[in-house]
Amino acid sequence: MRRALDLLYWASGAFAAVCLAGICVLMLAQAAGREFGVLIRGADDITAWLCAASAFFALGHTFRHGELVRVGLLLGFLQPRVRRGAELFALGVTALFAGYMAWAVTRFVYESWKFSEVAQGMIKTPIWIPQMSFVLGVLIFLVAVLDELFRVLNDQKPSYQLAEEARHAAKDFSEMV
Repeated sequence: MRRALDLLYWASGAFAAVCLAGICVLMLAQAAGREFGVLIRGADDITAWLCAASAFFALGHTFRHGELVRVGLLLGFLQPRVRRGAELFALGVTALFAGYMAWAVTRFVYESWKFSEVAQGMIKTPIWIPQMSFVLGVLIFLVAVLDELFRVLNDQKPSYQLAEEARHAAKDFSEMV
C-alpha cells in the first residue's frame, strides 16, 4: 500500500510539472507565432486549464514533502507529547476541510456535467473535462492528509517532518528564505 500511495503522490507531482511545462511551451509558441503572424486559437483557455491542473495536482505531493504552508512553525516549539496532540488536531481539521472540499468540488463538476456546460472561450469543450483536475487534485490531497493522519496516529513522524529534517541535515534551509 505504501508503494502505491507514494507512486500516486509522485505521479500527481509529475503531472503538475508536465502541466507547467505545457504552459511554457504554449506561451513560447504564442510568442513565436506572433512574430510570424500565426494565431494559436484557444491558447489562453488551454493555459488557464493547465495552470489550474498544475496547482491542484501538486497539492498532495507538496504536502507530503513539507513544501505546503502549514502550522510547522508553531508545532516546532512544542514538546513531543503536546506536539503529537497538536499535529493530530491540525491534521484532523485539515482532513475535514479537504473532505468537505472534495465533496463540494465533486458536486460542482457533476452539475457542470449534468447541465452540459461548455467552456465560453475559443475552445468549445465540456467544461467538466478540465474541471476534473480540480476534483482529482483535491482527492489526492485528501488521501495525502489522511495518510499523514494515520501515520501520526500510529506514532510515526509525518512525512513532511521527515522531509524537513532531511533538508536540515543536508544544510538546506532554502524554505526559510
